[in-house]
Amino acid sequence: MSSFQSENAPKPVGSYPHAKRVNDLLFLSGVGPRQAGSDNNDSEVPGLEVNANGHFVTLDFEAQVHSVFANVKAILEASGSKWENLVDITVFLVDMKRDFLTFNRIYAEYFTDNQPCRTTIEINALPTPIAIELKCIATIDD
Repeated sequence: MSSFQSENAPKPVGSYPHAKRVNDLLFLSGVGPRQAGSDNNDSEVPGLEVNANGHFVTLDFEAQVHSVFANVKAILEASGSKWENLVDITVFLVDMKRDFLTFNRIYAEYFTDNQPCRTTIEINALPTPIAIELKCIATIDD
């Protein structure tokens, strides 16, 4: 097994790698929309403004979706895979009613040819004040 980190994706918020390779499969840890190089700083989330209590003041969900996809792509490429090799995606949304239709529309723009399996789950919170996180599995071509 090999572990991977990408300088082009945000640092993990805990003690875990961005990805781990097992044979020809690549398992990505949960990936959020923070900017690459950020350390768990709320100001580094596109379209997010929080108050002193850490609650959303403004939220641009579309910006977060595009950012999380960019982070996934960066991790895939740093790990020897690519966007087209995604085979399974689990989507965690903190507000299904508000965000699902928007996510589905943007998702369709990114996955025109390769259409991985997908599960979308609403959860009540993520470790940082973000609205979306992805858990992905991809293949690696040798």
